Parts: sequence; structure tokens; C-alpha cells
Amino acid sequence: MEPPASKTTGRAGAKATQGRAGTKATKSRTGEKPAKRGAKPTERGAKSTERPAKKSTRTTLKSTKRPGAGVKKTATASPEGDRLQKVLALAGCGSRRTCEEFIQTGRVMVDNEVVTELGTRVRPDQTIHLDGELVKRPKNLVYFALNKPRNVLCTNDDPAGRRRALDFIHERATGLFPVGRLDQNSEGLLLITNDGELGYRLTHPSYEVAKVYHVRVSGTPTRDEIAKMNRGLYFEEGLMKTEDVRIRHTYKDGTTLLEITLREGQNREIRRILARIGHNVLDLVRVSVGSVKLGKLPLGEYRSLTSKEVRELKKLVGML
Repeated sequence: MEPPASKTTGRAGAKATQGRAGTKATKSRTGEKPAKRGAKPTERGAKSTERPAKKSTRTTLKSTKRPGAGVKKTATASPEGDRLQKVLALAGCGSRRTCEEFIQTGRVMVDNEVVTELGTRVRPDQTIHLDGELVKRPKNLVYFALNKPRNVLCTNDDPAGRRRALDFIHERATGLFPVGRLDQNSEGLLLITNDGELGYRLTHPSYEVAKVYHVRVSGTPTRDEIAKMNRGLYFEEGLMKTEDVRIRHTYKDGTTLLEITLREGQNREIRRILARIGHNVLDLVRVSVGSVKLGKLPLGEYRSLTSKEVRELKKLVGML
């Protein structure tokens, strides 16, 4: 039998084993390798402290963008209603450009507040005043063709009280206005309506609506002179030119009847072009606008456009 000391030795060995295990555990906590392993959590911890800081910065940036969010706090930001200048034009207050001038000069009020911003939109339930007078929006759109006589003005208002083209229209319709202009000494086809959008497009140069005139002039333009008219001549406002010029008839008194087509109309354009090449205008009559013809309509009389004529005009300017 083994002596009893062996048990003590066994217990001591067990303690020694535990001591070595504890020493290893202690070394594992304090040794180099465990230190390297422990460094990673420290670095991760450092990163984790930086990331929340970045997130908080981003959150702050987002919160500063949201209130503005690219939205301009003006009347144009609202999708409701139509643009004010369009509504004014539809009501017969003038062309779109004229109505824009009314707005910019502070002559227009919406719900008793002066509006000067062109992008302002208005709803049907809002009230509009121009120069203190209530603007009545037309409910029914009407279209007329007038054979305008001489000495008649194409204007909605004349302080001197001279005769206007609108004075020839006896229909009860609100917001009527002449489409474009014929100068005081010219005659012929003049469209009158309360359809502001159509009127605006028919007179805007970008739509290039053809207007045909019969013009009697002194003398007879040569081919070179006609070519100059079609190429264009420069005036203070810029280039003025005709689309087409044809000689319809020459008279024994030395005058000539021309048929002239324009795609854009500037103030007294035909008269100024012909004067530049040495031919004075004696008579000027507009005979068509787009597909609408003057025909045999008596001077000073008017008629309603047919539904077909209205459709063709709207197609011509992209409204249908």
C-alpha cells in the first residue's frame, strides 16, 4: 500500500493544478495576446461612439432641410386655381401681356389685397378688382367677326370718347375685347371675343397665325422690292418682314393692288415697310385671320363665328 502522504500529495497536486490554471487565467487577462484581443473591443467601442455622432449630425441636417424642403412660400406653390393674368385676360381686361403689366404696377387686388406677383393663382371663389372695379368672369364664351370701318379704334377704352370696334357689337356679353389691332385708318376683318386664351394665342408671334391683307399702293413694286419685303427690313423695333407678297391688279391711275400675308403683326408694319421702299399705302383691308374669311360681310356689320370656324382657330393655336 502507498503511504498516506500520497493523498496529501494528490491534494497538493490538485491545488498546484488549480494554481497553474489560475495563473494561466491571470496571464490570459494580463498577457500580450489577451491584451490584443481586448484592444478590438476598445476600438469597436470608439467607433460606436463616433457613429452616433455622425448620425446625429445627419439628423440635424435633415431637420434643417425639411421646413424649407424646396417649397417657395408664394402663391405659385399652390396648384389651385388659374394664373391671375390668365383670368384677367379671359375676363376681357386686355391681352395677357397687358394684364401682366396691370399686376406688376399694383393695379390688381385679390380678396382686397394688392397683388404684384405674376405667378399668383386665384380660385373661382376669390374676388378680383382692377383699378377698384370688380372683374366679372365670363360664363359663356362668344366669338364675332366685324368688318371694321376706318376711323374706328381697336381699344377697350378711349378717354377721348372716339368710336371703338366694341361699339358695333350689340350682344349682351361680358369681357369682350378685339383680337389684335387694325390701325385707325385700316378696314377689314377684326375678331372680337371674350375668350382670353384664344385671343392671346392668335396674336402671339410664336403661333405664326397667317393674316392676309389687300393693300392698294402708289406705283408698282418691282421684283427686287418685293424680295426685300420678304427678306425683311430693320426698324427701331427690329426686323419687320412679310410672309408673301403678290400683285393682284394694276390700275390705269398708276396704283397697284397687293395681297400681303403676315405671320406677326407689329404696329403699322405694312405701311412702314411699303413706305421704306417708296410705295405709300392708299387703302388697307384685312381679309382673313387664319381660316376665318371676311367674305361679303358689309362694312360696319358683324356676325358670329360658326362652331367650325372656332374649332379651326383653336386647332391652329394648339388648343384642341
